[in-house]
Amino acid sequence: MRIVTIPLPQLGNRCHLLHDGSHGVVVDPPRDHAVVESAVEEAGVVLAAVADTHVHNDHVSGAPGLARRHRIDYLVSASETLAVPHTGVRGGDVVELGHLQLEVLHAPGHTEHHQAFLVGDVTGPAALLSGGSLLHGTVGRTDLVSPARTADLARAQWSTARRLAELPRSTVLLPTHGFGSFCASGVADQNDEGTVGDEHLVNPALALDLDTFVSDLLAGYGPVPSYYRHMADLNRAGAGDSPGRPAVPVTVEGVTDAVLAGQWVIDVRRRPAYAAGHFAGSLNVEHGDQFATYVGWLVPWQDDIVLLADDRTRLEDAVTDLAAIGIEGVGSHLLAPETMLPARHRRVTWETLRELDEAPTLLDVRRHDEFDSGAVHGARHVPLHELEDRMDELPAGEIWVYCRSGFRAGIAASLLQRAGHPVVHVDDDLSRAAELQLPVRGVVAA
Repeated sequence: MRIVTIPLPQLGNRCHLLHDGSHGVVVDPPRDHAVVESAVEEAGVVLAAVADTHVHNDHVSGAPGLARRHRIDYLVSASETLAVPHTGVRGGDVVELGHLQLEVLHAPGHTEHHQAFLVGDVTGPAALLSGGSLLHGTVGRTDLVSPARTADLARAQWSTARRLAELPRSTVLLPTHGFGSFCASGVADQNDEGTVGDEHLVNPALALDLDTFVSDLLAGYGPVPSYYRHMADLNRAGAGDSPGRPAVPVTVEGVTDAVLAGQWVIDVRRRPAYAAGHFAGSLNVEHGDQFATYVGWLVPWQDDIVLLADDRTRLEDAVTDLAAIGIEGVGSHLLAPETMLPARHRRVTWETLRELDEAPTLLDVRRHDEFDSGAVHGARHVPLHELEDRMDELPAGEIWVYCRSGFRAGIAASLLQRAGHPVVHVDDDLSRAAELQLPVRGVVAA
């Protein structure tokens, strides 16, 4: 058996292709099939099945589209009701895929009908496709289905983790979540490799008693991106059966009209380029691994969006990344070099703050847990995802805004400027504040 791990950094997930040299199965694929098709082609195999460990809460599954394209079975829990063709499987079922055997394991916790897949052949250790159950160093969160079910699902997650841990310790552990997705509870180990045996040494679900585990798990949950509440419905409706509606070209006059109409004009350029010149009233979400997460979190669901970029590839990638979370048919505009971009704001490093005679109004936009662990002395705190609704809590005048690395502060700077605040973006790593001996409390390491 061969294992091909397909990183999906823009979703904070991993997808996996397992094959025997001729037939393969893909588990938890993204809506954009390009990376999956490339891996299948490079492996030189025929895709025999595609599977989802669960109905996802963080992205649109590409399984329905892959199944239709390759005319293969889409394996998913028989307890789920989906509007697209699929093959329902239950714990104990075994599916033959060439020389591979896929055994279905009932694994509730992350969701009600979550399953894990144990895949192997006669040549060596099997692999556990654990989805959002047993992760590297943690487990998937249990509060994404319903507040009323969170505690019960946490108990189920503890039982599932312990049951999966009874597999041979050499079993390769291949989770979907835990590489940046908010579906993981706590901070997961970022390594791609590990075994079930490794988890006996580090996983709280295997070290703590049930009540302590549940109490700690529920106490540790942070915020959930607002778009998550729509993903399960989209997946049950089979949204991933298509790549999504394409972007609609918008003229420069259309961009101006969108700004004046109060629509979300999102500039995906790098932070320095945006600070040097942009459309007044636009929002800067620099395209990168966390781009879709923060657009989906900050922009109210189904609000009109127009994307701006000065590079066609970056613009197309941004459109694809938004489609991955169900945001499609957005407007798009490719900025010409001669486009007038009169608005701007300052970008500084922590050295600039150290040189001031009087401390400015400093705003920290990291999450509550990050701020509680340490911050620059005297900084106000409003998490980025709460900023739009809490503008009236901020004083008038110039605001200096920071985060851990500068990315979230760049978004916040554009939101503040959009609301009428003069703004200075501290575009620097927070760990340097302590290194420069600025007054800090607690731990502000990168």
